[in-house]
Amino acid sequence: MGMDNRTVSPAEGAGGDLALGNSGGRVAVIDIGSNSIRLVVYDGLIRSPLALFNEKVLCGLGRGVEKTGNLNPDGVAQGLTALERFARLAAGMRVARLDVIATAAVRDARDGAAFVERVERSTGLTVRVISGEEEARLSAMGVLSGTPEADGLVGDLGGGSLELVTLDRGAIGEQVTLPLGPLRLMETGVTRQNGLVRLIDQHLESLPWLGKAKGRPFYPVGGSWRAIAKLHMEQTSHPLHIIHHYSMPAGEAREFASLMGRQSRSSLEKLSGSRRRLDTLPFAALVFERLLRAAQPSRVVFSAYGLREGHLYSLLTPEGRRVDPLLASAADWAQRFVRMGDPSLLLDWTAGLFAGEDDNATRLRHAACLLSDVGWAEHPDYRAEHAFLRILRYPFPALDHDERAFLALAAYARYAGTVDSPQTLGARSLLSEGQGLKALVLGLALRLAHTLSGGATALLERTSLKVVGERLVLTLPDDGTVPSGEAVQRRVDALAKALNRKGDIAQPMRPQAAE
Repeated sequence: MGMDNRTVSPAEGAGGDLALGNSGGRVAVIDIGSNSIRLVVYDGLIRSPLALFNEKVLCGLGRGVEKTGNLNPDGVAQGLTALERFARLAAGMRVARLDVIATAAVRDARDGAAFVERVERSTGLTVRVISGEEEARLSAMGVLSGTPEADGLVGDLGGGSLELVTLDRGAIGEQVTLPLGPLRLMETGVTRQNGLVRLIDQHLESLPWLGKAKGRPFYPVGGSWRAIAKLHMEQTSHPLHIIHHYSMPAGEAREFASLMGRQSRSSLEKLSGSRRRLDTLPFAALVFERLLRAAQPSRVVFSAYGLREGHLYSLLTPEGRRVDPLLASAADWAQRFVRMGDPSLLLDWTAGLFAGEDDNATRLRHAACLLSDVGWAEHPDYRAEHAFLRILRYPFPALDHDERAFLALAAYARYAGTVDSPQTLGARSLLSEGQGLKALVLGLALRLAHTLSGGATALLERTSLKVVGERLVLTLPDDGTVPSGEAVQRRVDALAKALNRKGDIAQPMRPQAAE
């Protein structure tokens, strides 16, 4: 029986550790790549792990492998020093599980095995050298960890190789690893760009299944392609500098990649971005452009989740993988910051205002409910600002930029009673007028809920909030257990105004006792 790829809420996940895999404390991954070596320490083996520590060293282990067959000697020395540091840091951080994964450079070099022996001898770490196929699979799983319903083509560009994987609504299909990493291309001896174009195209033309990506999204992974995304953000003045789910039409992406591929180093130096990737960036851009030309995807959706996240995702139980990562992350926030009550009860309480919404809209509203009390500990004058910025910039998975702006604006309205502020202008520019109004309505409803209940959300189960014709009606219990008041009336009136309705507070009469 095939695995059901449907995502579920954390509450459906069969009970915490059972669904997500016993976290057992902090976990860490060291990724030994062709260009960099990186240590990331996470808070646990859970559906949406939070990176507690992230450090990389650009060693360039793969420089020279194409020409000499061996790892770069300077990179080896620098890499050993970095790995010794990482091993000690992980021990000091009391990491319960540390996995070390080596990819293309170590896999392909003649002295790769000798390097692994030196690493294990000097650090005590156990290094797993994975195949190209395994690297492709883990990269695809990384994309799925942050975009559960991904459907199209994944491309992970490292220094030494390009991994391509097809995805069919969350299911992994064909996969391949190609020797098209920027470090490798720099050493091919092909000096003219048209020669590199022919070389890249020959590899891509050997993939009969690449046509499956036509008209579907392409998900780029890898530091060099993330650098291209950052440059595009800056050139277009995009209001949100977050890589994950940064998206653009494929034609626009191809034109920009073509432009970057033709730039000299001096021209690139005038642009901001990763200065240490300037020499490899034109090669990465050229591969990007040729791949987009060959695959003809509909859109490009950048993923900040790759091999490391895919490795952790692969360790979860099947039930844990199906948990919605956004809701898992928001629920974790709720556990850390909410004062009292269960914020998920707000989902049903606000449902009467959003009749006819689709499943994704309900999911976003659920996340907004979970996050609705995150600003309570701030100074009252700054609650709206801090809640807005924290949600806008937090590394939530499975969230497009417009959806991120929606959640942030709803949080702003929850504390400020409005979304009209110079500070929110950038986020509002990502939304349509209708989406902005919905964020305002949801935020005002959450503002009312917290005023009415004092944060003890169980009290809301004795009340109801509904649109009845031209009225917004808040119904309170007849026994006085959830009292009204001037503040409640103000919140009802503000919400009703946003809905272009008249606000009423109804309190049914207590039933008469039988004589």
